[in-house]
Amino acid sequence: MAAATGNHVLIDRIGGNEGAALWAKRAAAVALGVAAMAVLAKVKVPIWPSPVPVTMQTFGVLLIGAGYGARLGLVTMAVYLAIGAAGYDVFTSSSAGNAGIAYMTGGTGGYLAGYLLAVLALGAAARRGWDRSVWAIGGGMLAASALIYLPGVLWLRPFAESWSQTLAWGVTPFLVGDAMKLALAALLVPAAWKALGPARG
Repeated sequence: MAAATGNHVLIDRIGGNEGAALWAKRAAAVALGVAAMAVLAKVKVPIWPSPVPVTMQTFGVLLIGAGYGARLGLVTMAVYLAIGAAGYDVFTSSSAGNAGIAYMTGGTGGYLAGYLLAVLALGAAARRGWDRSVWAIGGGMLAASALIYLPGVLWLRPFAESWSQTLAWGVTPFLVGDAMKLALAALLVPAAWKALGPARG
């Protein structure tokens, strides 16, 4: 299931991997990842039976973690969060009047921090070759999703009256949608490897 440490991730198979070409690719990847996160955060899809519409933001986190690896994924997510902290409307429920640090220290702050943990863990799994298998990367994405929920729920707890209310606000409504996003991402990553040809170890 897992290959030896040192395997390439998807981004390594695209463009140059030395000198100026490598740095240009990395800069472009970060810019593309940040833009994708900002757009996906605003995409809302109603999913029955959940009463809360599903956004595609965590889908972006999973793909960036698996496709970029831990280091580039972490840089991308850190830049995204920094842009949000600067006051730009790049988060799901942010707006011109509710953005920046004030938004990030609200109820969703823990989930945003979880994005950093998720890309680190998933990027490390992808670097070990888990991204070649639907089941392996699916397991990695499940763990990464847990790393988003954990700080998210802990951060949200003081905003609620009880643990049951915390789970009702921050977990239960999102499980169906997150499972669907995880399944789609787990299918796309190995498919991308097949499209690019034999993996280089």
